[in-house]
Amino acid sequence: MNKNSRRLATVVIGDEILLGQVTDTNSGAIARAFGPEGWTVTTVRTVGDDPAAIRAAIIAALDEADMVVTTGGLGPTKDDITRDVLMSIFGGMLRHDPEVEANIRRVFSLRGLDLNRLTAAQAMVPDSCTVIPNRFGTAPIMWWDRGDKSLVSMPGVPFETEGMLPEVVDKARERFMPGAAVRHHSLIVSGITESTLAELLEPFEEALNPDTHLAYLPNAGYIRLRLDSTAGEETFDANVNDLRVRVSDFLLYDGDATPARILIDRLLERGLTAATAESCTGGNIAHRITSESGASEVFLGGVVSYANEVKSGLLGVDLSDIERFGAVSQTVVEQMAAGACRATGARCSMATSGVAGPGGGTPDKPVGTVWMAWCVDGKVTSRLFRLPGNRARVIDRATTEAILGLIRLITN
Repeated sequence: MNKNSRRLATVVIGDEILLGQVTDTNSGAIARAFGPEGWTVTTVRTVGDDPAAIRAAIIAALDEADMVVTTGGLGPTKDDITRDVLMSIFGGMLRHDPEVEANIRRVFSLRGLDLNRLTAAQAMVPDSCTVIPNRFGTAPIMWWDRGDKSLVSMPGVPFETEGMLPEVVDKARERFMPGAAVRHHSLIVSGITESTLAELLEPFEEALNPDTHLAYLPNAGYIRLRLDSTAGEETFDANVNDLRVRVSDFLLYDGDATPARILIDRLLERGLTAATAESCTGGNIAHRITSESGASEVFLGGVVSYANEVKSGLLGVDLSDIERFGAVSQTVVEQMAAGACRATGARCSMATSGVAGPGGGTPDKPVGTVWMAWCVDGKVTSRLFRLPGNRARVIDRATTEAILGLIRLITN
C-alpha cells in the first residue's frame, strides 16, 4: 500500500448471498471503481439480513478503514433493514425527502407501474445522512460522515450499484483527496503467465516511488496491468513508457478494454469483417462481440454448428472427415472457419470445436480439449488447446482464446 492509499472496506448484506442463491458481484465492481483512485480494499464482509450481524460487520469495518461501502438491504420489504441499523450507529430521525419521492415516481412511471405504499416509504430517509439520488432505482443512496471516516450505503441490485458508483467515487475524491490528481493507465498483455510477468517487472516495481502502484489483474487468457499514481504528470508518463517498453513483446493493447472491444477496434482500423462458426462455445463468441457497441459495423454473423449435420450442411464440412477424424479435430475446425467466411462473406472468422465436459471426454480427447481455427482472407490457421476447469470455465476460456487469436493474426 503506498503512502497516499486510503483503506476501503465493503459489507455485502443479504441472506440470498449467504445461501448462494445470488452471486455477489458488487464487491468486485466497488473495488474496480475505487482502485484507480488510490484506494486499497482491506476486507469484504458478507452478512445475512440480521440486525446484530449487520451492525457488528459495519462497526468492525469502520474501525479498520477510512471508508465503508455497504450494499443490500435498502429495498421496500421487511428484510431490508440496513437503513434502521445505520441509524442505530449514526443516529438521526426519519424525514420525508421530496426529491427521493419524485425519483421513485419517475422510476415507476417509466416502468409503467403503479406506486405502492411500501415503495413510497423509501422516501423516508435519515436526517443524519446525505442522500444521493439513485438514478437507476428507487432505493436512495445514503452517505454518512463521522470524523475522518465515511460510510455509503448502496443498493444490492448490481445494475443500480454499478450505475451509481461513478458519482460515489467522485464524492469520495472530494471528501478524502480534494484537488488530488490520481492518474492511471492500463496495458493488456497476453502470452505470458502472471508469475513470469511479475519476475520480468520486478526491477520496474522496485524502482517505483511510493506514490505509484502497479496492479496485476489476471483474466482468462490475458492480464491487465494497471498503473496508479499521484505523482506528477512527467514522472507518471515516464513510468508508463518504461512499462510499455518492458512488456512490448507481450503487449496486446495500450489502454483498458475487453478482448471483444479490442477485436472490434482492430477490425474497424483495418476495414475487415468477421464471422463465427461455433460448436463447443455455443454462440458465446458471437455474444461477446455483439455485446460491444460498434459490433454491427464489423460482425456479419455466426453459425452455432453443434450437430455434425449443421457443420456439413451450413459450413460445408466433409462428413467423411468428421467420421474419420471426429468433430473435435484440426481438419474439421479448419473447414468450419473457411465455411463461416463463405457463408457470410466475412474476410475473417473464428471457429471452435471441443469437449467442454463434464462428459464426452476420451483418453485421446479429454475434457478441455478444444480445436480452434481462424480464417483471414482465405488463409486458415489452427491450434489445439487443453483448457482446465469445469464446463463454464472451458467455454469462457475458449471464447477468449478465439478472440485473442484473431486479434493477433490481424495485428501481425
